[in-house]
Amino acid sequence: MTPTFSELTVGQDLGSRSIDVTRTDLVKYAGASGDFNPIHWNEAFATGVGLHGVIAHGMFTMGSAVQLVTDWAGDPAAVVDFQTRFTKPVPVADTTGTPDPGAVIEISGAIGALDAEAAPPALT
Repeated sequence: MTPTFSELTVGQDLGSRSIDVTRTDLVKYAGASGDFNPIHWNEAFATGVGLHGVIAHGMFTMGSAVQLVTDWAGDPAAVVDFQTRFTKPVPVADTTGTPDPGAVIEISGAIGALDAEAAPPALT
């Protein structure tokens, strides 16, 4: 159930989660998004352009992060604005043939500020 604005407090914990990421996940995401840049699946290409290896798509990590908020809110439509800044890449090791993820994305969230004037009518 989506919380109302009056139920929110600055610092309120939105929860946390860990997301396992494999190179297979990146290939699937590439197919869904149309972003077939080889830095997201080809080790030789990624290192050839100066990276330490294959990295996750920025939008893949962004989507993983916002999922925490939509799950907490109980309604994906409750997220009316979402911005991000990519500060460093997420390297994904090649773990083909093993049950291990190539990376684990750790996500946590808390309410940083509240603006009653900007609150959507559905929350007030």
